[in-house]
Amino acid sequence: MKALYFRGLAIAIGLLAFTAGPLRVEAQTPAGQPQRTESPMQVGPKSASPSILISPDSDYQIGARDVIEIQIEKAPELSGTFSVSAAGTILMPYLGRVMALHKTPEELSKVIEERLRGGYLKNPVVRLSVKQYNSRSFFIQGAVRNPGVYQIDGPASLLKLIILAGGLVDNHGSTAFIIREIKPAADKVEGNAPAPGDATQSAGAADSTTVKTASVVNASDEEKYELVKASINGMLTGQFEQNVRIEPGDIVNIPPNDVFFVAGEVQAPGSFRLKEGTTLRQAISLAQGMTFKSASDRGLIFREDVASGKRREIKVDVGAVMSGKKEDIPIMANDVIIIPNSKFKSVGATLLSAFGYSTVTRLPFPR
Repeated sequence: MKALYFRGLAIAIGLLAFTAGPLRVEAQTPAGQPQRTESPMQVGPKSASPSILISPDSDYQIGARDVIEIQIEKAPELSGTFSVSAAGTILMPYLGRVMALHKTPEELSKVIEERLRGGYLKNPVVRLSVKQYNSRSFFIQGAVRNPGVYQIDGPASLLKLIILAGGLVDNHGSTAFIIREIKPAADKVEGNAPAPGDATQSAGAADSTTVKTASVVNASDEEKYELVKASINGMLTGQFEQNVRIEPGDIVNIPPNDVFFVAGEVQAPGSFRLKEGTTLRQAISLAQGMTFKSASDRGLIFREDVASGKRREIKVDVGAVMSGKKEDIPIMANDVIIIPNSKFKSVGATLLSAFGYSTVTRLPFPR
């Protein structure tokens, strides 16, 4: 029973040591308020309102849920602020429903002028501007300096969104997770293909060994999502196929970096940042090696089973691995590596020695 208790204790200590920062999404700017245009290279604090990155390569095409302001000379009764419906139309006085979807502001101005000419005004002059780019909203949360909602006009990529969000924080993880709603083909927004020379590509066209699409899950009977993974470390070191294209409505989550734990008879026990390719040999080296009191042939790795959420115990002859007599073992996120003391028969005694009795007394004792 004691052995089982101390095994459970090791798992509890590992879980308590690992914490993740809160994720948040900032609110949209209220209708009618001006929004700030930022250069894609601006990095630093920003206000709570969403920022807009305007593409110089093409004119903006109006999308569903956008808010537009229309001013008509000599007809203030027809002027106002209008929201584009899901069907892509606006409802105007006198004119009724006007199709706005996929039209540029200039094109829509001409359509309204033509419909007013002769019947309502002799020579109508229409000025139109987009007040809120709601059809081009992107969400980013996690290990960036300014998580929130951003609006990008034109081709959008993971790197652009990260830069617009102020860049990565120091403890960012190595993987970006993009949650994307699966929509019927007719509902996809046009004009989102990569621009010439832009180092982006569709997630579906990316190398399948580096960008993986997870199985579809149901949030409800109507909503379906897919998960796209991209390597941030790869993207920042020249693997530009990892700079995947993102689509309006995408939620980009960049968790803090993964960690693993080394406890017991090592020179510097504690938690360590997990980098791609980290092995047991490297983990022990980061902990500055084992002490002379270590029972290196009785090492243990407590590892979480992703499928079940439970932890399993892996027995390891750490001494043989360090000397090259046995194959090195890859370390995974949240692994707890225990090096027992040669004088103690149980791992629990090693934990008592490593963490102290006061740590143990704060945990519930098994019955």
